Amino acid sequence: MKVKIAFTTTDRIHVNAHFGWAKEIDVYEISDSGYEFLETLTFEGDLKEDGNEDKINPKLQALNDCTIVYVLAIGGSAAARLIKKSVTPVKAKSEEEKIEEILEKLVKTLKGNPPPWLRKALVQKKPSFAEELENEAKL
Repeated sequence: MKVKIAFTTTDRIHVNAHFGWAKEIDVYEISDSGYEFLETLTFEGDLKEDGNEDKINPKLQALNDCTIVYVLAIGGSAAARLIKKSVTPVKAKSEEEKIEEILEKLVKTLKGNPPPWLRKALVQKKPSFAEELENEAKL
């Protein structure tokens, strides 16, 4: 099983950006055999304007196929909108927390027995029966 995990970052090493203000979000794919970097999502404009809900719409769309997004901080409405899209926001312990360390822990966790919140996040991303039928029809 492979899942996409995103990180809000300013230096591509640490989880050190607020979700709403993040100009860059790095996306990785992880499985129980390891992880690989996929892409950096880049967002333009004045992202520091509080109360501007439109600024998070492009992020919500870009993160649609991610299972988890690690953030330094996130507003309540943005978190609720992510959860509605089955993307679980997780706050970093501090802005010193390294992306690589989180990825390594997640790979180990996937090999073993994932905690209930992670299991739930992973199950949400599995295609529904209707989606599987639709995918088969495309083949």
